[in-house]
Amino acid sequence: MENDDLCFLPATEVAALIRARKLSPVEITDAVLARAARVNASLNVFAYPMDKAARESARNAEAAVMARANLGPLHGVPITIKDNIPIAGLPLGHGSIAMKDSIAGVDAVLTQRIKAAGAVIVGKTTLPEFAHRVVTDSPAYGVTRNPWSLDHTPGGSSGGASAALAAGVAPLAVGTDGGGSIRAPASCTGVSGLKATLGRIPFEIMPDGFANYAFAGPMARTTADVALLLSVMAGPHRDDPYTLGVPSLDLSIGAPVNKLRIGWIEHFGRYRTEPEVAQLTGAMVASLQREGHSVEPVADPCFNDIFQTYVVIATTAHAARLSSLVDIWGDKLTATLRKSIARGAGYLAVYWQRAHDHRTTLFRSVQRLFERFDLLLMPTLNAPPATLDADGSVESEIYAEYAATLYPFNLTGHPAASVPAGFTKSGLPVGLQIVAPWFAETTILQVAAELEALHRWNERRPPFH
Repeated sequence: MENDDLCFLPATEVAALIRARKLSPVEITDAVLARAARVNASLNVFAYPMDKAARESARNAEAAVMARANLGPLHGVPITIKDNIPIAGLPLGHGSIAMKDSIAGVDAVLTQRIKAAGAVIVGKTTLPEFAHRVVTDSPAYGVTRNPWSLDHTPGGSSGGASAALAAGVAPLAVGTDGGGSIRAPASCTGVSGLKATLGRIPFEIMPDGFANYAFAGPMARTTADVALLLSVMAGPHRDDPYTLGVPSLDLSIGAPVNKLRIGWIEHFGRYRTEPEVAQLTGAMVASLQREGHSVEPVADPCFNDIFQTYVVIATTAHAARLSSLVDIWGDKLTATLRKSIARGAGYLAVYWQRAHDHRTTLFRSVQRLFERFDLLLMPTLNAPPATLDADGSVESEIYAEYAATLYPFNLTGHPAASVPAGFTKSGLPVGLQIVAPWFAETTILQVAAELEALHRWNERRPPFH
């Protein structure tokens, strides 16, 4: 098999071949690292390449296979991890020059679980400074580009993760999502990404465990791979209160899909979806209707004017956690990050409390919708991938509109995934977002698998080589 073909194998297949001793962990790791060396100069997916450590892990994985040791579910499978998740002893840059000398003292819980599952970590991926934009560029790493079009962003803030996946650099990636940062890049690069229910996956590295709206989650090129990585990441941890008492995870995505009641939101809140995006995502929904699912258009006023609620919560978090860096680093920080910090610092405590009250009102309204529907479907973004010079900061009007379908579900905690929905006439990927009731990740993945089987968008490779 050619090296590039190896690089585009699904993780489930790689793991099975390794267990069957038909593929060496060293062979797949070498192929992925060679692919990364070829594409990274143009795409800029790595904040911190880990070639030496990856090769050592691959050799150890191969020795375990030859010794017929018990193998974890990701044994020998290459994976990337976003550079805001700690890996002990390695840089933890957050896309910021202010963090250039920061070294993680311990592994994050997710890093521990991924290592224990046997994965080979090949690099830490790029993000905008402190994950504050839906485009990926930063003063620390520079600009990350989309393998489908080098003039366009791979989305953000998990843009390095999404670009790496689409370009064949590892079949799995760990992203984070504080306002769409897994789902937006998945949409922009034609891959899949899941923001699970609040508490399904521990995120103990967040300072606020109770008012949290940020998530870590799996990204991959296939639904089965998303499910595989989710199975490794999910589970309770003592330091994340929302993970305690969470129901067990059933990932029988190969089971027949029950006929579902689907609410279709073509235009979200007061914002309008671009016609080509509406047509592509609408065609996906129509294909589900042909399979026997019922579809009803939805235009609920609960989604109007959510941005002001989100922007108060997001920018006050920036101000509380990052203001001291402005005093030290000044204009060396991204201008849009400094603007977000300044905006957050201007809100009174009563505005913060009102925003959280509105967050609860929105949650209860979405709960009422799920009395009528099993799933809500909508475009992931209301436009194709933006050009590299777009703003996309969480406090900008561009973000308010472009990511209008994303940040509301960070506030409500409902699980939401982006799956490929085809390509524009100019060849840019578009995504469909699937939102479900709390802890209904299996339903999301079952429908995602059904769409994948119907449309097979994941089999298409980007023109960039």
